[in-house]
Amino acid sequence: MLHDLITYDKELFLFLNNLGTTSWDSFWLFITHKFSAIPLYILLIFLSFKQFGLKKTLILLVFTSLMIAVTNGLGDFFKYGFQRLRPCYDDEINELVRLVKDSCGGKYGYFSAHAANTMAVAIFFSNLLKKKFMTFFLIVWAMLVAYSRIYLGVHFPLDILTGMLVGLFFGWLFAKLYIFALLKLPL
Repeated sequence: MLHDLITYDKELFLFLNNLGTTSWDSFWLFITHKFSAIPLYILLIFLSFKQFGLKKTLILLVFTSLMIAVTNGLGDFFKYGFQRLRPCYDDEINELVRLVKDSCGGKYGYFSAHAANTMAVAIFFSNLLKKKFMTFFLIVWAMLVAYSRIYLGVHFPLDILTGMLVGLFFGWLFAKLYIFALLKLPL
């Protein structure tokens, strides 16, 4: 059963990855680049400051940093624990991979830290800011970043799905921890 799931994952990856065209490559490279989200992060900090004030926003930044550190750390733990090869290192399919970047990153890719981090940020701020349009925008953004990893040829769909689920959980958890901390801290 696991073998069948892995085979289906590879087939789905090849289908999605090979939908790409050179005319869209720069768009997906931009979407996946960590600095492309800086304007969004500035907006989220501004909205948090407007809603919570300076002290609570500074605490929010600490919680966000911890959340990212946890999702990244767990991602590394899983990558080296499971040692699932990235598509470009998988001898079974690497000749069929449409690799858009110069390299596909480290040897192992389960699960996608990009997918986990962006989904965690999306869920965290959606839970705290409670603005429907912002929630929709953040979820779409997280899904675009996640898909970009398949498009670029660096992650399988299960890497992405697992990363998004991990991000969903930690985004929710850290939002609850932040709210709990605000209730306990004398601000």
